[in-house]
Amino acid sequence: MKMGIQEHRLTGDINWIPHQVRDDSRENKNMDIISSSILEIVSSMKTAWQAMNYVWFIALPPLFFYMFKIYWLRHVQDAYWGAAKWVLLEIIPPKNIEKSPKPMEGLFAGFAGVEKGFDIAEEYISGMFADYMSLEIASDQGTVHIYIRTMKKYRNLVEAHLYAQYPDVEIIEVPDYVDDVPVLIPNNQWDLWGADVVFTKKDEFFPIRTYQKFQEDITGTMIDPLAGLIETMGKIGPGQHLWLQWVIAPHSPGWVAKAGKKFTDKLKGREKIEEGPFERFWRDVKDIFSNLFAGLNGPVEFAAVKKKEEQPLDIRLSPGERDALKAVEDNLGKLQFSTKGRFVYVGRRENFDKSLGVSSIWGSLKQFGDDNMNSLKPDNNSKTFANYVFQKSRLRYRQRKLLRRYRTRNRDGEMLTFSSEELATLFHLPDMNVMAPSLNRVEAKRGGAPSNLPIE
Repeated sequence: MKMGIQEHRLTGDINWIPHQVRDDSRENKNMDIISSSILEIVSSMKTAWQAMNYVWFIALPPLFFYMFKIYWLRHVQDAYWGAAKWVLLEIIPPKNIEKSPKPMEGLFAGFAGVEKGFDIAEEYISGMFADYMSLEIASDQGTVHIYIRTMKKYRNLVEAHLYAQYPDVEIIEVPDYVDDVPVLIPNNQWDLWGADVVFTKKDEFFPIRTYQKFQEDITGTMIDPLAGLIETMGKIGPGQHLWLQWVIAPHSPGWVAKAGKKFTDKLKGREKIEEGPFERFWRDVKDIFSNLFAGLNGPVEFAAVKKKEEQPLDIRLSPGERDALKAVEDNLGKLQFSTKGRFVYVGRRENFDKSLGVSSIWGSLKQFGDDNMNSLKPDNNSKTFANYVFQKSRLRYRQRKLLRRYRTRNRDGEMLTFSSEELATLFHLPDMNVMAPSLNRVEAKRGGAPSNLPIE
């Protein structure tokens, strides 16, 4: 072997290099590449840092202010929210109600009076925001209850309006029913399914089907919109809970007038396209270049602006579009509420049945839909499911997040806009025709004491 090496050296073969020498050379080359890359990164960071020294006072303050505003508002609003005193009222309807859901609109009209504007100090220092209440229908192992969760300062308002419309109703303060289940679900004994409730159409001013359309054609009697939902919620078994909540806050009349008119103008074909400075600048640039060559060859002739003659709505709109426009305008004439809808089915694993606790509930909510107007559906962004990677951990995170939001009655996520008529359809005291034995009702009629009782 040594003789072979000596022969190569003696013959002067310059292409021959021992393997060890070639490996060392390749490693050195790789190290040089890595070192040069690191030096380039460091040099780029140094250059960027030098550039930032000249512009930091322009670029950073807006960014930091925007981030500060988000976290500061969240901090002060949480403090304002935490200082509020809440009460959960169970509304027990009497057996002999012979009224439509319309009287419930009186409660929402009274609550709309709490809406007010806030100045800068109230909004950014005190963290004040619009007060709201939660309208809830809950089934506790097959027994259906109706609740209103409100601030203590509005308890008298709620009771006054309910007693005014339903003199025999019973209103009692009760512990929060969400405390009947563990805080952390899912676990080994409990499972959960739920989702936020959203519209099928993104245009929030299209109304859902309201109680005025729940009428039997032959006899003319009204069918209670909540009959099917209450019957379904009463079918669940031991260890199962069904919760449905609508967290509402009144919209300001100014917002409704502006946004509502803009939407109706769109339906009428009168939508005004508002151009910003950038859009106007870009339109002018396109006009200049499109007429540049024509202007070089001769004078530019500007076309006369002709005002388009509007045809009557009866001609321009189809019968379905006219009905939709009328329904939207009628709905906008009522009080409007910003609403967060949320549904949760939670129960012990041995009796957990999605076909009853999920499918049947959403089927009951579909009766409020109108294909020409709007309908309700579960929100995919909050629905408790997960696909592809890390399914179990992502699913568990979604479930616990939804349960936490339901417990706190917060309004995170996509919002709905309901009128007082729509809210009365979704939440009211069922009439006497709803014979569901699962619904908790007043057994005895409430009355005042005789005026001639002796006073000692």
